[in-house]
Amino acid sequence: MTRKQKRLAFIGGIGVVLMAAVLLVMFALKDEIVFFYTPSDILTDGKAAPGQRIRLGGLIENGSIRRDGQNVTFVVTDTDREMTVSYTGILPDLFREGQGVVAEGVLGPGGAMAADTVLAKHDENYIPKEVAEALKEKGVWEGEGAEPDKVEALRAKAGQEAAQ
Repeated sequence: MTRKQKRLAFIGGIGVVLMAAVLLVMFALKDEIVFFYTPSDILTDGKAAPGQRIRLGGLIENGSIRRDGQNVTFVVTDTDREMTVSYTGILPDLFREGQGVVAEGVLGPGGAMAADTVLAKHDENYIPKEVAEALKEKGVWEGEGAEPDKVEALRAKAGQEAAQ
């Protein structure tokens, strides 16, 4: 073998090893990739199948939180559709009705979800990017570019439901 052939063989060998490493990493992480959905994506469009691991985002519907010890059931809505989420564990301190939430877990039959992670917004300005984009599409985003009439109508509705 000439020097040039040895060099090409060495570079080719390194390329094969790198490609194998990339394929192994991709194979190992395929079950760790979790896609974000809204209730409408799942219930109307059928983008996720039962048994699939997903992230569900939206707003916690007013009056929907039910506690039984550490077991909590609540409804996540995107103002069009709602999904019931069950969670066992300690919820974030800022978890409450009308707030943005992202729940990660397994989609069950009938559109219910068993969550193992619940994330709530941490201050007045934060909402997960995916949730904000979904709410902008529905026209209920309270941030920049929001439609004031819809936001005020939602706040009034929330206030009426809280008073009951």
